[in-house]
Formats: sequence, C-alpha cells, structure tokens
Amino acid sequence: MKVFVTGASGFIGSAVVRELINAGHQVIGLVRSERSAKIVRDLGAEVLNDNLDDLEILKQGVQHADGVIHCGFNHDFMKGGQSTFLDSAVTDKNAIHTMGEMLTGTNKPIVVTSGMLGLPLVNGFVTEESTAQHSPRNSEATALSLAGKGINASVIRLAPSVHDKGDYGFIPFIISLARKNGISAYPNEGENHWCAVHRLDAAKAFRLAIEKGNKGALYNVVGDPGIKLKTIATLIGETLNLPVKSVSEDELAKHFEWMSNFITMESMAANSRTQEQLGWQPTHISLLDDMQQNYF
Repeated sequence: MKVFVTGASGFIGSAVVRELINAGHQVIGLVRSERSAKIVRDLGAEVLNDNLDDLEILKQGVQHADGVIHCGFNHDFMKGGQSTFLDSAVTDKNAIHTMGEMLTGTNKPIVVTSGMLGLPLVNGFVTEESTAQHSPRNSEATALSLAGKGINASVIRLAPSVHDKGDYGFIPFIISLARKNGISAYPNEGENHWCAVHRLDAAKAFRLAIEKGNKGALYNVVGDPGIKLKTIATLIGETLNLPVKSVSEDELAKHFEWMSNFITMESMAANSRTQEQLGWQPTHISLLDDMQQNYF
C-alpha cells in the first residue's frame, strides 16, 4: 500500500512513517521545509513539499496514494501575541474534508488524528463511546461526517501524553514550568488522571488502522489508562529536588499558563474495543519510566 502521510517529519508522524515502511508499505510524506524533507527521505519515503493550507497539493498527495494518514496540525498557536489556534483548527478541518472528498467512490481509507483530553466520561472513563462536544478542533467530527457519506474514514484518538525521547508536548512543558517557578505543581488535590501512550505504540496503531480500520471507528490509543497529576508532579519534584505543591483554582493560570485550560481535566481512558478491533497491544515502557529515563 502507498500511504500519504501529513505531518510526516513530526514527533508522531516520523514514527508512523518508519512503522509503515518497516511493514512493507510505501509512503509519500507532506513536509513544510527542506530540513523536514531530509528527515522523511532518510526514513525511505517520497516527499511532497508544502503545507496543509495548499489544498491542491493535498489532492495531489491523495491522488497518488492508496490511503491517507493525517498527522499534521499547525501547532504554532501564537503570532504577534495572539492565539492562532482557531485558524489552525479551520485549516485542519479544510484539509481533512478536502482529502476525504478525494476518496469518494473508493474504499481507500483515511485515518485522522484526534485527542482524548476533554472528552466526556462514560462511567468514569473516556471510552470509544465518548464523543467530542463543542470542541473548536473539528478533526474527529469532520472525519465522522466523511464516514457518514460512505467514505472509509476512521479516527485515532491519542492520549494527552504521547511520550518518548524527543517529546516536546505537555510533559516537557510541565517540567519547564517547575524549573521556572521553583515548585513542581499539581492542580487542586491532584486527583485527576491523564492517560498516556508511547510514541512507537501509537505508530503501530496508526498502521493497523490504515490496514484494517472500520469506517467511522473511534480508536482510543492509550498505554497507561490513567496517572494522577499529583504522581507526575511528585516524580518531577523528586528528580529536580523541588518542593511539590498544590496550586489552587485561582492560581492555576499563574503557574500553568496556557495549560491551565487543560490541567484539571479528567482523562482516565479505556480502550478494550480498540485493542480488540485492531489487534493492538501497547508494549513499550510507561510514561513514568520514560520520564525517569529520558526527560531530565
């Protein structure tokens, strides 16, 4: 199978490209710079140079592929001191819609990336039955609308922490805040949970979804079903020799900055249906072990 991968040089996308090629697939990777192009070429993939705003280039990539994995998203959320997240979300929606429409009348799959943070709980867990409500990022809803039109679209929902050496997401930012503020903080009582998954386990789930995913399926890709925020803060504090403290509701923004909108969310997750449907099992180390080995 020849797979068109957006975000192909990124932390997650590059692992997906490697996983696909190691499994015998061919890859066309969308990249934004020559530096990114070299990363993708070195992995053994073809390169398509441009970005998610160029819908004609996206159509070209889809036209020459047997399936699509959409890992790309513009994470440059600030410009001139103003948030550009909503602009990124619109670009994402348009890209998914454009690529999906190119697959109309075929059974070629498109696998779209989404997240689990902020999804409603079912009996205390984010399950495959939890659905996004009023989210400004429309990745999942757009993919499901494609599936409703008969297009073979499915969704990989990633845990809030996709971890491995080289991670630049939530956990490294929390560590940087601890260093900056002189305390390792957790919100309120620290009893809320975040799930996590190793990057290489996530990459395998993407491959399995493109190979045998079901139309309209929502796949919860998690290894650690839930780790208390206080436990994460304690590990950071012990490693950096910093005091571990609770931060009250009215002080969250001061310590956690833009993350204060997410840090109190409950994200204990279940994924038995995902494991059963894809035949997927996480096998790599846990977030806490990975932090101890690679994050300091």
